[in-house]
Amino acid sequence: MSDSGRVQISLLQTGVPGLDRVLGGGLPEYSFNLIAGGPGAGKTTLAQQIIFANASAERRVLYFTVLGEPTLKMLRYQQSYSFFDRSKVDGIIRFINLSTVVLNGDLGQVLNAIVQEVERASPGLVVVDSFRTIARAAAGVSGELELQSFVQRLALYLTGWQVTSFLVGEYSERETSDNPMFTVADGIIWLTQAVERNSTVRKLQVLKERGRAPMPGLHTFRITNDGIQVFPRITRRFAEPPRTYPAPRISTGVPGLDEMLGGGIPTGDAVLVAGPSGSGKTVFATQFIAEGIQRGESAVIAVFEEHPEEYVARAAGLGIDLNAMERENKLRIIYLRPLDLSVDETLTEVQDSVVRVNAKRVVIDSLSGFELALAPTFREDFRESLYRMVGALTGGGVTVLMTVEVIEAYTDLRFSPHAVSFLADDIILQRYVEINGELRKMLTVVKMRSSAHSQELRQYQITAHGLVVGPSLAQYQGLITGTPTLRAPPPPTYPGLSDQEIVVLRALIAAGEVTAEALANRTGLRRPTLAAVLDRLLALNYAIRVTEHGEQIYRPVARLLGE
Repeated sequence: MSDSGRVQISLLQTGVPGLDRVLGGGLPEYSFNLIAGGPGAGKTTLAQQIIFANASAERRVLYFTVLGEPTLKMLRYQQSYSFFDRSKVDGIIRFINLSTVVLNGDLGQVLNAIVQEVERASPGLVVVDSFRTIARAAAGVSGELELQSFVQRLALYLTGWQVTSFLVGEYSERETSDNPMFTVADGIIWLTQAVERNSTVRKLQVLKERGRAPMPGLHTFRITNDGIQVFPRITRRFAEPPRTYPAPRISTGVPGLDEMLGGGIPTGDAVLVAGPSGSGKTVFATQFIAEGIQRGESAVIAVFEEHPEEYVARAAGLGIDLNAMERENKLRIIYLRPLDLSVDETLTEVQDSVVRVNAKRVVIDSLSGFELALAPTFREDFRESLYRMVGALTGGGVTVLMTVEVIEAYTDLRFSPHAVSFLADDIILQRYVEINGELRKMLTVVKMRSSAHSQELRQYQITAHGLVVGPSLAQYQGLITGTPTLRAPPPPTYPGLSDQEIVVLRALIAAGEVTAEALANRTGLRRPTLAAVLDRLLALNYAIRVTEHGEQIYRPVARLLGE
């Protein structure tokens, strides 16, 4: 007992990646648990992964099988998983087949058989697989009350012997309300799988766990050669670094763009780079990564559209050696392309990679490919899941750059077909535009949530060294339409002159040279007023006065004739 008088419940680590987080830290020791679900959901694999992770000389395991197939057949398939340790079988882990006893339908004999083996071996873990088979075999011989009594006595017996136990069985969701198993069990782990179109999606839910607060909701999981891996629905946030305001800026690596961004991207921002196919989004992302690594900031790239070899080769064409960065453990390139991904699975992979290289920059290239890689059932929640993913990364001080392909619409500005621009702190838009019969590229900074930025539309080029931002296209109007026209030149300005003086100067420029009398006729000014204006123009060097044939002639200064 602790100082407060409370009994401390030890937790067993399951050995299943992600499951301990869902369970709130692990499985309570000496608990009576049910692993339930439909056929093929992964129940046996989960049970065996847990026992192989925990079996030791001090914590032996009894695994009772009540299967329609021989135990050896089950082990033949289970041994293909990496967690399977052949040296523990028939020693630390004993497999005992109860099929013969169960077929008699006498629950008393089944209980006695389990009790005898437990007393003989004094195990720390006990598994009965499949308990549903026991219930079905007893249904024709014993009543519901006897079955409930059997379950209660088995649970009391195993917990009294300080055994952590698991009953594995096939159950449907409608059975959860009136089945004695679900009442007696301390913990219930429910596994499901569903096929939608060409994708199979597996989900896990902790329906019950006494004395703990498990993570709510459904969590996707995948069965690989390493066994089961669970991807918790609630994001694990990184430790948030101390915030400074304003946030330090980081360079994009694109000449000219940092200036448009007001000095670079604020650290910890989510940046959306939107543009049509071929506009250089991936080139931009590669420069962003290379710039960070050059400045000592490790990075992660999640690729959804190209194979990593193609991605690396494209970067090499820009003089950027991503392979060398990976070898130096400054970069990880994640290739995620299966068509049944979940966002939680992707986030887990990205977060693990961020921790592995202590990344400060993450690129997701692209959101369009990301959505296509998801199983159809997850596409409905794409925006909500993406919001959680981006928030987890930026909350830990990681700067995230996401690319997204948009179809050109020359009547409006479109940032994303997914309506996810709300989750971006900064948006950079790339567009095509026709100028003088040529297709050119332009970009603009549409949004920066916490900073002033340039409002210019600027031309850029994709060179052998990447994107280079050029001059402003201020001389054109109608750029958003895709077919701009040159603006009419603005009227000349004359610093220091009043409106009346400007009228006289323009009349003088139009005439070329003129007498004061003729200029008075042109402007309609009285001679005294005109004389004062002309004196001002002469004093400010906007005009000169010469005498020809005894008559005073006024001329504009030659430099004004070209305005």
